[in-house]
Amino acid sequence: MIITEHFICGKHTADDCEDGIVVSNDFAAVIDGSTSKTPTRLDPSMKNGRFAMLLISEYIKQMPADYTMSDFCRGITLRIAEEYNKRSIAERMAEHPEERLTASAIIYSKSRKEVWMVGDCQAIIDGTYYDNSKPYEQEIAMQRATLIKNGMSPKEARRTIEPQLIKAMLEGQNRHYAVIDGTPIYMPGTRIVKASHSVVLASDGYPTLLPTLKESEEALAKHLADDPQNIGDFVATKGLVEGNVSFDDRAYIKLTL
Repeated sequence: MIITEHFICGKHTADDCEDGIVVSNDFAAVIDGSTSKTPTRLDPSMKNGRFAMLLISEYIKQMPADYTMSDFCRGITLRIAEEYNKRSIAERMAEHPEERLTASAIIYSKSRKEVWMVGDCQAIIDGTYYDNSKPYEQEIAMQRATLIKNGMSPKEARRTIEPQLIKAMLEGQNRHYAVIDGTPIYMPGTRIVKASHSVVLASDGYPTLLPTLKESEEALAKHLADDPQNIGDFVATKGLVEGNVSFDDRAYIKLTL
């Protein structure tokens, strides 16, 4: 595999970016640490999403070439659960998904010529677009959009929907959709796609994923100018915050196989 393009940009700064890119001899991956829903941190020096991303990055770097997606899902679950056990919080994490180290990952396996989608991520594989978005978020995002259109500030609208986001996590996380969080991954919510010629892997920081980085960046810039709060054609549970460069961290990598 040959990396033809790659780019990562934090919504705020590089130091607190919760997205990551990993490239080894055998794998290429984009990891998207989830935005925290509570102020609770397992590591006081960083948000839980970044901590999750860093743990997953290190895990992928040491994976054997012949690993399957099932091997990855089992192994990374044990690795994150280890962090909970170390801190004697495993029981609390079982009951509070909003406090877990949570992330999505999309991984290309060189030996298997497969793209693994675990959680909310997107790809263009041999010219075809694929995603694996969370099933519940659209309805909550529409409620946020309506609140803003009716005059509520974006900050207050986000605060208003957060209890629903947490409730949806409690009911659905690794029960109805897949995510990496130290509990057994809901395998029916994962995807494996065979790849032959080219692969673009990206986090959901790109509202429109296109075949080149330039096109994807231009589409994002236009979107931020036209609809910075994500309440129009692309509806999301968060928007652009003052002082940030985008509404979310973003990561993009393009491979020729």
